This record gives sequence, structure tokens and C-alpha cells, in this order.
Amino acid sequence: MSKLPKKNKFLDLSDYGRPAAVIIAKSLKNTCITPIHVTISFVIAGLIAIYCTLNGHYWYAAIFLILKSILDAADGELARINQKPAYVGRYLDSVSDIILNVLIFISIWYISQTSIWSCILAFIGLQLQGTLYNYYYVILRNKFDGDTTSRVHEDTSPIALGNENQKHVNFLFGLYKLLYSIFDSVIYKLDKNADKATIMPNWLMTSVSTFGLGFQLLLIAFMLVSGLENYIFYFFIAYSIMIFVFIGIRKQFYQS
Repeated sequence: MSKLPKKNKFLDLSDYGRPAAVIIAKSLKNTCITPIHVTISFVIAGLIAIYCTLNGHYWYAAIFLILKSILDAADGELARINQKPAYVGRYLDSVSDIILNVLIFISIWYISQTSIWSCILAFIGLQLQGTLYNYYYVILRNKFDGDTTSRVHEDTSPIALGNENQKHVNFLFGLYKLLYSIFDSVIYKLDKNADKATIMPNWLMTSVSTFGLGFQLLLIAFMLVSGLENYIFYFFIAYSIMIFVFIGIRKQFYQS
């Protein structure tokens, strides 16, 4: 199931794993496997990718990074197929992503000839890029009555859905705010009126989708197997300039 109505879909370059994710989710529909189990599986795939990176097995690392992206899409897909959206799953997914991103970047720093400062700057760039993509995407989903588990402004802990435990939602929301609030705040300040603007065209959303985590991991996988591990951090630092380009285009042509 799509996060958007059919007429509002755009080519999401970060979502290349969706077809495989749909197959996985459909195969798990009538089983005891839950979206949380799938989230745990993508964490395991990410940890294996990190292990392979640290030991110089870059092709295996690339495979597991891509597998992680596919499974990352499959947990939400399974929740939609079962018509059981959950804030616990939404926040667990995001918290798991950022922790894995930290570990992936540390592993790249360890095996490359780059400084810890370039690692830190690249990580900040990576997260700001992903935050802008998610910000615009969630706005689009909310405007067209798509998947609304994610909110444009994550200010307060949401009310638990279905059989969720409110304490679990509050705990994971607190972790989310701790880990993401600084990135959310920066992007909101740079483009605070985006949710009041006219709908952005598909070509712009497709361009911004290069900031999505799936595409970012695909680039990392490609650079690892191409012997470009020493340039990964520099790429993400430089590509962060596009944050201002995309926001500038949005403000110039698609104001409220």
C-alpha cells in the first residue's frame, strides 16, 4: 500500500526497495510476525553491514545496507497491509535508523583515512538532508490524506493507537525528541512555512528524495565497493549545499 494516493505519487529515488518490501509484507500478512519484528530484522541487517565494513568485506556490507533499506520499508508496509498503524513502530523505526547511522559512520571513519571532524560534519549533513526529505514528504502525505502516522511537527507525545501502550509511546517519543529535535529545529527554521505552501511538483520531490535514507545508504554501498571509502564523508558534506538549493526553490516558486 502506498503512503500517498495514486495521483499524488512521485518517483521516489530513496524508495527503490518498495517492490521487494511489498512482497515481504504480503508474505507475512497472515503470520505471527509483526512490524516490530521486521524493524528488529533491519537493525540486525544494519549491524551485519557494519561488521562487514569494519572487516573489509565491502561487497557484503553493500548487500546488507541495501537489505536494511528494503526491510526498513517492509515494516511500515506490513503495518499498512494489516491496517494497524502504530506510533511505537514509527518512533522505534526512526530511533533505530539514527543509531545505525551513527554506527555506520563510525565504521567508515575507522576504515578510511579521514578525520573524526569530517565524520561528524558528514553525519550532521546526512541527518539534515534526511530531515528535509521527511519534512516535505510528511507535509505531502498529510495534505492528501495519505499515511498520517508521522506528523509535520513532533511537539508532543501522541495518543497511543489501538492496542499500544501509552507509556511505550511516550518513552519512544522521548528518545525520538532527544535524537532528532536539533535536526528538526534547524530544518523548521530554514523553511518554517513549508506546510502552508502550495504543493511542490513531482520533479522537486523526486530531487529531494535523493536525501532519503534509502538513497543515502545506496550511495554509501556504491562508494564502498568502488574503493571510494575515503570520499564518503566529503560527498555528504558537499551535498548538504543542496539543502539550501531545494529550500530556495521551494520558497521562490511554491510559496503559500
